[in-house]
Amino acid sequence: MEAMILRVVKSGMMTTLKSDKAENGVLNKRTLVLQEMGGKYESSYVVTALGNLATIEFAEGQLVVASLRFTTREYNGQVFMDVIANEIHKIKD
Repeated sequence: MEAMILRVVKSGMMTTLKSDKAENGVLNKRTLVLQEMGGKYESSYVVTALGNLATIEFAEGQLVVASLRFTTREYNGQVFMDVIANEIHKIKD
């Protein structure tokens, strides 16, 4: 895994989910759209931030350094890719 400099295109609302895996039974979740640096046609990723990362507010256009984990899973015969943020740090303006 390597860190990438990305631009926040969109930051969703934080939601709270019940989770048997979380210590207090509740897990914070936020969905972000992050785009690689360059032009408007650079690769974009829909990223899930969990736990404490989900509590951080991100502004559209904010530059971040992110370490992402790409995983796949199968459900009903279809394969889906998940992009999970391991770390996200805001770059100071």
